[in-house]
Amino acid sequence: MNAKRILFSGPGYTALLLLWSLIREPLHAQTFKLMRYDENYKSWRDSTTNFYNRIKYIPISSDKNVYVSFGGEARLEAVNFNNEDWGRLGIGHNDFLLQRYDFHADMHLSERIRIFGQLRSALQGGRKNGPRPIDEDQLNIQNLFLDFKIWNDQKQTLTLRAGRQEIDYGSGRLISVREGPNARLYFTGAKLMYSSERLFLDGFVMMADTTYTGVFDNKTVKQANLWGAYSKIIIPKAGNADLYYLGIGRDQSVFEEGHEKELRHTVGGRLWKYGGGFIYNLEAAYQFGKFGSGNIRAWTGSLDIGYLFENIKFKPSINLRNDYISGDRNAGDGKLETFNPLYPKGGYFGFSPQIGPVNLIDIHPYGTLALLANLNLQLDVVFNWRYSLNDGIYRPSASLNLAGSGSEKRYIGTAYLASLVYGFNKFISMNTGIQYFKTGGFIDDIISESKDGLFINTRAVFKF
Repeated sequence: MNAKRILFSGPGYTALLLLWSLIREPLHAQTFKLMRYDENYKSWRDSTTNFYNRIKYIPISSDKNVYVSFGGEARLEAVNFNNEDWGRLGIGHNDFLLQRYDFHADMHLSERIRIFGQLRSALQGGRKNGPRPIDEDQLNIQNLFLDFKIWNDQKQTLTLRAGRQEIDYGSGRLISVREGPNARLYFTGAKLMYSSERLFLDGFVMMADTTYTGVFDNKTVKQANLWGAYSKIIIPKAGNADLYYLGIGRDQSVFEEGHEKELRHTVGGRLWKYGGGFIYNLEAAYQFGKFGSGNIRAWTGSLDIGYLFENIKFKPSINLRNDYISGDRNAGDGKLETFNPLYPKGGYFGFSPQIGPVNLIDIHPYGTLALLANLNLQLDVVFNWRYSLNDGIYRPSASLNLAGSGSEKRYIGTAYLASLVYGFNKFISMNTGIQYFKTGGFIDDIISESKDGLFINTRAVFKF
């Protein structure tokens, strides 16, 4: 078989058609969602302009009401990390490569029934101390669920979703799909979703998997360990409000207070507004429950305010974020006051934070510039203190990193960040960032000969 025949037949021909269709301007404007299952291509039903439009809407029935849509992603990230552990483990310079691939199919069997499935592969190579849990899951069924619309009219819908699914709420402080890290989170369970013009309400019961690095080797926990309700209320001309209750049950949780069984309830609210002019994001939550035989009493409060100057060159924005997150004040007193962020967003305090949202006070000014129509710059400075001197610091995953009992110092350190994001077109983007972490008195006390951290990454993403 000659090269010409190979190129113009089979998978090679299909790949060329897809690439050519992406180079050309597609018929419809393209907007990819954080949760790919939120995309809807029903309006593309009469589109036959190019190959790409055809794979986004493939009719199965003669009336075109039964259809399937395909999509996917390829992500490549080069990482250079110096003193990720501030010199504690002596790793020093650490270069590694992260890859992520996924492919999904969205089949609509009728106006009421839909099946969504997604395969994902997260790969890591070259990291001296091996992959972190957020780095590698070689092949996994990331989403596989059935949607059934129980009630559907022009203004209101009630939908039951059952199966394996990603979930993400609010600004990602407590329940996040965790887009920044290489391996995204998912759960298995059921969710009931109500939506109207101004009110959106979800109630859910979920089981979290134990993730391993191999192929289809993740294990589902056979008990509900996340449940709750999350609502979003649209307030005309004023912004939006979120109200929520979240519960977790874990056989063993680790804090500086100890290792115990944990049953924790979180109630909270959020007021927020994005868009032109004045922007804000205010959130507070209170936690109660049981840690072993002791009681849980913890809380957090966050303020993020800013202004977007839309009519000035480069459309600059300036923001100030301030968080208070409780830590345990007295070890062994029968009370746990350490806040648990549940399933937090990895990059809430920077794109590769070394400190998690536990026992923390931070002040975080940042700003953005639109240097070109498709090139954006963001600059951040994050000042970090311990909330309680009797509790330690925790990783972005909320696991205990350094115990606090060995130091009376409060200041943890300062992170300086800069990142550039460039969009080549609707399908291909690239970002690069640098983060320098200057250690403070607490880390210098706990780690002998501590070293400042430096993180540099470059990430290319292709979506279709």
